[in-house]
Amino acid sequence: MPPKASLVTAVTLGAVGLGSLAVIGGPGAVDWFRGRHVQQASYDNGRVAKSDRASMPRWLPDTATAVHYRMSTTGGDRLLKATLSESRLPHGCKPGGTQARAHLRASWFPKGTDHKPQATCGGTYNAVLRGKELYAWQDNASWVAAHKTPREHAPSTGHHHHKQKAH
Repeated sequence: MPPKASLVTAVTLGAVGLGSLAVIGGPGAVDWFRGRHVQQASYDNGRVAKSDRASMPRWLPDTATAVHYRMSTTGGDRLLKATLSESRLPHGCKPGGTQARAHLRASWFPKGTDHKPQATCGGTYNAVLRGKELYAWQDNASWVAAHKTPREHAPSTGHHHHKQKAH
């Protein structure tokens, strides 16, 4: 076989082999991959959490305690749990949530919490308050939408104008 055909064959067989590995590995392989792109941390209070992580939402009260945070390093998916000093939503939160679901999971974030959001916080997080326990999540699509900057382009006419030097 000519060298190009050997390379194509090797790449094709390699891709088929990887595809088979993904099928064999199934959900476990996907979980392994996702787990490599997730970070998690716990903090004593909101002030420390915000000073440690730029991605920590600014609406989280400094006085919140027992802060747990899980984030995707490849997008905007986030989970947050914190104990508030009062059974009331923080400033920066307003009643009503969106249909966005949490894409991350954590043992400290009860399953199904993301099915009925009570509030939107900071414009991108959905939140549920149970007593003094605040559970909040952000999905990547909300994060991307919030971080898009409008592009300002002048319409192109196809003509190029050049300044002429004065003589």
